[in-house]
Amino acid sequence: MTHNSWPGAHGGGWGGAPQWGGRPPEAPQPGVIPLRPLFLGDIITGSFATIRGHWKTLAGVALAVQAVVLPVMALVVGIAVVSVRSHFAPVFHPPFGEDPAPEHVVPLVVAAVVVFALLMAVGVLGMAAIAALCPAVLKEAVMGRPTTFRALWRASVRRAPAVAGAMFLSGLIAGSPVFAVLAVWLPLVFSAGHGEDSLALLGILPLLMLAAAPAAVWLGIRFGLAPAVVVMEGAGPITALRRSTALVRGEWWRIFGYTVVFVMLAGAVSYATQIPFNLVGSFAMMPALNGLPEHGALSAGAVASLVLALVLLFLGGAAGQVFQIAFSHLASAMLYVDQRIRREGLAEAILTDLAAAPAPPAPTGPAPAATGPHRPEGDGQS
Repeated sequence: MTHNSWPGAHGGGWGGAPQWGGRPPEAPQPGVIPLRPLFLGDIITGSFATIRGHWKTLAGVALAVQAVVLPVMALVVGIAVVSVRSHFAPVFHPPFGEDPAPEHVVPLVVAAVVVFALLMAVGVLGMAAIAALCPAVLKEAVMGRPTTFRALWRASVRRAPAVAGAMFLSGLIAGSPVFAVLAVWLPLVFSAGHGEDSLALLGILPLLMLAAAPAAVWLGIRFGLAPAVVVMEGAGPITALRRSTALVRGEWWRIFGYTVVFVMLAGAVSYATQIPFNLVGSFAMMPALNGLPEHGALSAGAVASLVLALVLLFLGGAAGQVFQIAFSHLASAMLYVDQRIRREGLAEAILTDLAAAPAPPAPTGPAPAATGPHRPEGDGQS
């Protein structure tokens, strides 16, 4: 599917950049943003408006994803533990003076590697599903259309593998400067042994990482719009990386600055969201902490207080993390929309698409009687 799949006619119209020092021209706004090149405030308010207007479907799909991911992770761990449990005692409690035998150590190592890889794969797919959810919601919110749980669930699950591929490739490429530093540094450390040269190499690692950071950030911003491209345009991972590069070209510094603001804002709101849960959870934990030294064991009430505190802390952390992820991906998708408005005449294409959409069906049955000077709509009179 080409990049014109979500209205993508090229042309002028609202595609020009706003002028400095003045108010932008009035633009149609069928949804959460005006259809013109966006300022920083437009993207922030549009992202919050999308969350406010579609929070039920956003939260519902995100919870549904977690309801699938967490049991699968637990199942993977459970199967691994059952498979190698006979090797635990010989490895962790060997006879006095004896080392664990290789036939017991190797299965545990293999199981740990397999479990780690499977948990990473499941976690990345879950994260990708949530990352795909945000552009799918924004696609409807920009056009002022309602969303449903079923449609967003299908969109996020269907595009999750491609989004995961784009995220993996972009992370791999963006992290390549850091990987290159480690590939050079680690052999030098091992060859230096435990002398002064090894200490010197440990000291220069932060400097090498600092030198690699600008290249990693540059690559990360360059490919940052790829998840939105995958969802909005139905593109594959490699095509999405190329499209992201083309959209960011010439606007890197503006997108970088906006992204820094988005990350800071998402982190601040996420932290503020967790504060009430943490405060109430801390107060709920006090009976358990006060009862333990006195009685030596927790009473039923103290256990209930401890469970309530842990639940509150978990809910606060989960709510803050979900908001942070959702806002970051919504803001990134907003940048994608903004770039296409500026470069490809997306605003006019959206208006054309909305104008060509079929009108809602007329009401059936007898029209209600008019109660005042104004006639009700749909009575067939002009």
